[in-house]
Amino acid sequence: MAVELETSAAVGDEGRADFGAIIVGAGFGGLRMLYELRQLGITAKVIDAAGDVGGTWFWNRYPGARTDSESWVYCYSFSRELEQDWDWAERYPSQPEVLKYLRHVADRFDLRRDIQFDTRVASATWDEDANVWVVVTDRGETYTATYFIPATGPLSQPLDPPFDGLDSFEGEWFLTARWPDKDVDFSGKRVGVIGTGATGIQVVPVVAEQAAHVTVFQRTPNYVIPAGNRRLTDDERRDVKGRYAAIWARTQQQPGGVAMDGTRRKVSESTADEQRQVLDEVWGAGGFQFLFETFNDIMLDKGSNEVAAEFIREKIRATVKDAATAEALCPKGYPLGAKRPPLGHSYYETFNRDNVTLIDVSKAPIERITPKGVLTGGVEHEVDILIFATGFDGSTGALLAMDVRGRNGQALNDKWAQGPRTYLGLAVDGFPNMFMISGPQSPFANIPVIIDNAVRWIGRAVAHQQANDVAGLEATPDAVQAWVAEAEMVLHASLVSDGEHVHSWFLGANVEGKPRAAFFFHGGANAYFDRINDVADHDFEGFAATRAVTATATATRA
Repeated sequence: MAVELETSAAVGDEGRADFGAIIVGAGFGGLRMLYELRQLGITAKVIDAAGDVGGTWFWNRYPGARTDSESWVYCYSFSRELEQDWDWAERYPSQPEVLKYLRHVADRFDLRRDIQFDTRVASATWDEDANVWVVVTDRGETYTATYFIPATGPLSQPLDPPFDGLDSFEGEWFLTARWPDKDVDFSGKRVGVIGTGATGIQVVPVVAEQAAHVTVFQRTPNYVIPAGNRRLTDDERRDVKGRYAAIWARTQQQPGGVAMDGTRRKVSESTADEQRQVLDEVWGAGGFQFLFETFNDIMLDKGSNEVAAEFIREKIRATVKDAATAEALCPKGYPLGAKRPPLGHSYYETFNRDNVTLIDVSKAPIERITPKGVLTGGVEHEVDILIFATGFDGSTGALLAMDVRGRNGQALNDKWAQGPRTYLGLAVDGFPNMFMISGPQSPFANIPVIIDNAVRWIGRAVAHQQANDVAGLEATPDAVQAWVAEAEMVLHASLVSDGEHVHSWFLGANVEGKPRAAFFFHGGANAYFDRINDVADHDFEGFAATRAVTATATATRA
């Protein structure tokens, strides 16, 4: 049960706050939260720096961008009507299709009237006297709200290219996370791609089809699993629509928040022939089934993981014709899953093209960008266009880019100086009525399903406050410490903890100077869903409640 704090003035009195909630971000999380609050009669304003809805799918327009989750689970589950009136074209939808879907959602539920675009939140400060959040934008506007709800997502703060000499480059250059809203013509051009994470792996095959030549600069080779993408048939779409209830039920029981079957098979209990048969069969189907439906000890046991890792290396060697290139593409020295494993769309096959060259910058690091290209190991590689797929300041980056201050003016940047400290990835002690959607130390899994569970939980928290004359909910320090300890424990119980050696953003290791910590909860999305629901069922155990004087315990209502 929530601990009761001192009585305060009611924050629900008409006129005490401009809005019930300020939501930051108009992507999957922000749109879903706005819909939820409307159902509760809470007024809300969404603020987003983009020119339209979409969040990461607005900004990441780079060639080849698409989901790594299957379309029928990379969507919303709150509306049966929406499920039935939307038709996905592919197993893994492309960026234009996902953006079209989110625009459709915004229009279908008339969400745009509560969204302010082309605006950044500069600061958000808890006013202890008024019991409201004071939010200031980069336009100089000031708004007050009972709830401050960042829906900034785990991958929305891009990293600038960290190379000297970029200003001298005479060609064009693009950052994948801020791709221009126009077609870029690569025909006849020499293109350099720097970065081979999930984004670079999507970019390279598409650009190689157009460019005169593509030079791929790789620091750390990745375990790329074939996606097995395809167009969906009408029969497949009808089948999905007919069993959506079962699909969503399965996502709640699955560690990745997807509708896949599990397995009780263990590598350690299988013969070599059995291992090969299972791995081959699931590899051929494509997708993250390779992680979830082959063997259940791959992410827990180094020996079992190495069997799967060596299987992938064998596939690379069998696919890439040039032996030296194939070996350079083989990940070694870290387990499968320590870095985010991406899905590939003919990625390895692309290196069989005559117009694609791989440069291993782990052996010859990038020294600088020159007027004509990229200097590595004393050799200049001339290009006309540079594409930087250099990743994100993940999990905390977008939150810490705002000046967020809680009780006594404490800055979130200071509180998280040694790494994020949250309760359930949803709340922070000292920051009343601040609820994060897909915040630090929540699971990294199928994001729309993570979002839906977080939003439902926040909706329950708001309803709880309405029903119980509660002016504020605030995580207790003890609850935060316990969750941080649990997130660290499950991290180190898995092989993900080895990711520090390969600059994994799971651990903050891709950003110079960023503390190494548990930025995500690696104990499984299904276990996480059970936990947050249990907390809500027990009157928000781990939270302190601030009582209101009057019976109106929330902010201005619609």
